[in-house]
Parts: sequence; C-alpha cells; structure tokens
Amino acid sequence: MSVTPHDESFMAAAIRLSRRHLGRTATNPSVGCLIVRDGVVVGQAVTSVGGRPHAEPQALAEAGAAARGATAYVTLEPCSHHGKTPPCAEALIAYGVARVVISVTDPDPRVSGRGISMLRDAGIEVDAGVLEAEGRRSLAGYLTRQMKNRPYVTLKLAVSADGMIGREGEGQVAITGPEARAEVQVLRAETDAILVGIGTAISDDPLLTVRTPGLEAQSPIRIVLDPSLALPLTSKLVRTARDVPVILVASEEVSPLAADAEGLPPSVLPDISPTRGEIGNEHAPSSQDDRSSPARKHLGQGANPQPISPLVGEMPGRAEGGTPSTDIDFRRTALEAAGVEIAYCNPYHPEILLPALATRGISSLLVEGGSKTARLFLEAGLVDRIQLYQAPVVIGQGGIESPLDATDIPSGFAHTGTQMFGEDRRDEYERGL
Repeated sequence: MSVTPHDESFMAAAIRLSRRHLGRTATNPSVGCLIVRDGVVVGQAVTSVGGRPHAEPQALAEAGAAARGATAYVTLEPCSHHGKTPPCAEALIAYGVARVVISVTDPDPRVSGRGISMLRDAGIEVDAGVLEAEGRRSLAGYLTRQMKNRPYVTLKLAVSADGMIGREGEGQVAITGPEARAEVQVLRAETDAILVGIGTAISDDPLLTVRTPGLEAQSPIRIVLDPSLALPLTSKLVRTARDVPVILVASEEVSPLAADAEGLPPSVLPDISPTRGEIGNEHAPSSQDDRSSPARKHLGQGANPQPISPLVGEMPGRAEGGTPSTDIDFRRTALEAAGVEIAYCNPYHPEILLPALATRGISSLLVEGGSKTARLFLEAGLVDRIQLYQAPVVIGQGGIESPLDATDIPSGFAHTGTQMFGEDRRDEYERGL
C-alpha cells in the first residue's frame, strides 16, 4: 500500500503527541503512537515519564480488541530486543495489527531495521519514512546522542534592535516581551539540561527553572561553566540545588585529586578513564530500553584534542586575582553541602564535555548565556539549532554585543521558520541531523 495523505495526517498527530513528554523520558526517546481503525483513532499514547512503558503497548492496551486489523502510526521504529520491557514489535504482532507506519528508523544497532523485519516476517505491512524530516526533528535529542554520542545543542539568544543581548553591569535586562519569555519556558521544559557561563551566573543570578504554572516539575538540570568554583554560595542556583540539580563544570586543576597527584597533570591521574569523542568504537549510549548511567564527577579527563582558548577573564583554575587552595577547598565543601555537584572537566573543551553529559543520559542541552559561552559552542561547531529572538528594544550605550545576528548565521544552518510573539520575532535555524 502506498503512503496516503491520511497517513501523513495521522503521523503528524503522532509527532505532536510525542512532544508532550520531551525532556521527561530519561534516556529513552519520547515516542508517539496512534492505533487507527477505519479512519478512527482507537488508541493513542506517548512514552511514559521516566521512559517506560513505551508508547506502543500503552496505545495497544487502550485500543484492545479494536487493534486487530488496525494501522499503527509510530514516530520511531518499534524496538525488537528484550531489555527492561518486552519488544514493542512483539506487542504489535500479538495484538494483530495489519499495518505499521513509521516515521524514523531507529539508529540503535540493536534495533535498526530489526523491528521492521520482525513485523514483516509476521505478515504485517510496514511503511517507513513518513514525515521523516518532522519525525527526526521531534527525536533530535535521542538521534544526536545515538549517532554522535553527545546531546543535541540549542543556542537561544534574545537580541535587541541594536544587536545587544544585555547591558554591562546591570544583570538581567528584559529584551523580549512576556509572550516570547513564556515560549522560552516551554523550551526549557522540553530540554534535559540548560547551560550558562559563570559570568552570566554571577551577573544575572538566574534561577534557570521552568516557571510556567503546571510545568515547574519539568525544570532541566542546570549546568554552569565555573572553572574556579566562583559561583556565590548565596546565589539562587546554590540555594535551590536540592530542589533542581545543579552541576558546576570546574577545571581539573581545582579537583581535590589534583593536590594528591604529586605534580602529575590531571590528564594522567590514576583511575580516571578518558571520555570518548563522537560515537564509534567503545561507547554505545543507551536507547529505547534505557540503562541509566551512574553519576560521574570526573568528566572527560585524559582528552587529547587541542583546547579551545579560555574565555577572556575566565582563566581555568583560578578566579581573577588568584584563589588560594584553602579557599577552593572551603568553597568546594560548602557547595557540595548545599547539594551542588561538581564535575571536573575543562570548561573550554565542549567537545569533551558534551559526550560526558551524554553518558549521564542527557540528550538535549539548551545554551542560554552569555555571549562568551555562546561563542565557545559556535566556534567549536557544536550547536545544532539556533533560536534567535529579535526585539524592538534598544539597549544603547554599554550594551553587550550579541555573538551573532540574522545576517551572520554560520554556514551549514538552514532557516526553518519564523514566528511572532507579540512584537518579538523568532527565527529558527537548524543543521541537518
């Protein structure tokens, strides 16, 4: 049977459904599934919060006997292997569906093509690749972690009419209006982790949580690039670390192990394994059958790539003017006592940090500030999507220049859409997965 407009319509509905639990399914992808019989949806589900149960068995259970002879629309190829849950392909076979329509084939080598083969071997008709571009966009975090061994990175910038993202010495400056800010809250709720530099963390004292009523529990993990543990103990991030996780990415040079290594550089400290780069030889991130990775406080040590230059004014290992080791020890102890996790990995090596975050099950990362941190990820070529908000506000003298605007988007990005939120315009740019 050839793909019809009705197939595309039902798949579009399944993709919309899949977005409901983005950022909430742990290491598993958020998958949408519809069971349709005679043009009527008789069952529907999205991967549960936490990653299990998967979408297909829930939708089939809702459909019950009506699933026999029906068509299942699934945004990702049904899993075919036994893990913590039975294969979804087996469930589709057992319920007697006649046809399965798939948007995206799973890149996980344990699944890729095998789920489709199981279904076809059971006499079920399978059509794959329906609305694939839209499906891949909805699964971007999962696909990036599977294929590149790192999170999918979104850079969000709000730029004034005169090309500024803030004003020196004034902390947070409202550039966009309430409609745009509400949309950013939705983006945060769909993302596993959010990242800022220590300069932004100190000057703005942000909370970085989701503040939309009803979505507060979907706040992402908060990450700060903080080479010398300079985050104030009185900051909002520290004060709320026991409510929403906070990770400080500190220089290896301030690690407590560094002081015990008898002069050895951190890269050769014992019992610390190097973190792999892009996916390939020895690390296979977990897939639909999630396997939670243990927390790792030493991320990415032992790496060999050439370092990205430290951000001006943020030299690794010491705060400006120097920080005595006794003060570092005190701050480390106080931060950890407040519930802050400290990860020792050169903050200026995003090509090492990102794979390390992927081992923790982080599939999507939102980079929100500031200008130096944005440039760090852009120059490393590790931004996958740019959300550029442009507002009519004028900052004027003392403004902090944006690292980019609509006229200098890096090569490789395609403009994928424009939306208006009140008087603010959002342009979105994406690289192909």
